[in-house]
Amino acid sequence: MTANDGRSATGGGATDATRGDTVAAVVRQWRAVHPGLDTGPMEIIGRINRCAALLQQAEDAPLRRAGLSRPEFDLLGALRRTGHELTPGELARETFSSGAAVTKRLKQLTERGLVERRGDTRDRRVAHLRLTDAGRDLVDGILPEQLAYESAVLSGVRAPERDELAALLAELLGQLEGRLDALRV
Repeated sequence: MTANDGRSATGGGATDATRGDTVAAVVRQWRAVHPGLDTGPMEIIGRINRCAALLQQAEDAPLRRAGLSRPEFDLLGALRRTGHELTPGELARETFSSGAAVTKRLKQLTERGLVERRGDTRDRRVAHLRLTDAGRDLVDGILPEQLAYESAVLSGVRAPERDELAALLAELLGQLEGRLDALRV
């Protein structure tokens, strides 16, 4: 965050312009409008939201080259990392997606020969999904390249700070999961 004189409020000395921190300007504007309000939560949530928006805008080059979207890769990855067949509902939970979105993506991935669908012998309404050999090979081939790409995206952050950030985000996520429903009124 940046103080009104352009110095970093966190003591780093860089201005929000040199650091690319657009949230600092927004916070500064809100402080001018409502000087008595605590903008601390906005500084955290605003930056998390801005990072998420930037990461969503940045196309995942390895995935794009393979003709996959991030949500499609997440479905394939869930099937690969769990190591067993999943139902569409289980895939929705594994990928934090809606059932309708999973159904649409599975149709496309099945048509491309990356996922196989098998009916349940006891309940015809249930489908079981697994990767084809081509799907497994695609995931295994892309994953190292995708991780290298993600590492390059984070290359401006030193390793100790990345570790600290990962730990802090894990703590925040652990506190938020399951709690946000109680806050919605």
